[in-house]
Amino acid sequence: MSLSITLTINGAERAITLDDPRITLLDLLRERLDLTGTKKGCDRGQCGACTVLVDGRRVNSCLTLALSHDGADILTIEGVAQGATAGEPLHPVQAAFIAHDGFQCGFCTPGQIMSAIGMIQEGQAGNDPERVREAMSGNLCRCGAYVGITEAVLDAQRSMAETEAASGRRNAA
Repeated sequence: MSLSITLTINGAERAITLDDPRITLLDLLRERLDLTGTKKGCDRGQCGACTVLVDGRRVNSCLTLALSHDGADILTIEGVAQGATAGEPLHPVQAAFIAHDGFQCGFCTPGQIMSAIGMIQEGQAGNDPERVREAMSGNLCRCGAYVGITEAVLDAQRSMAETEAASGRRNAA
């Protein structure tokens, strides 16, 4: 029995036929849609390497069935700086991860970045490093780059808030 779903993935609407209703969102992204930036770490929702944004909220894609997200808007790491080419800016979170050495081996980095973007959008970042560490605790880094990750999230949150405030001032003028 085949089931059809429609997902908007990184801004593009996709009609997808599922042969198995038990396929996880992670496996759909990686194996069927070749979006391999989303990593399969523990496959049990414990490491956060598979974090994506579903309708703006952070989700461990290994724990959720693709079928349950029919009609959802999904953002993966591939869509974060969509259209960015040489010379064009990265997403502020991506740029901050580079500036603060928020990665070493890089395996967890896509999930860390997606979680950070979601946390900032959810308004949970604040300006307290402990608050950031707590909100990012579902994303594990085997290399121990947590200091850089925390600094990157705080820096990106400040940068995004300043950009938003400046945009608001330009629109008001």
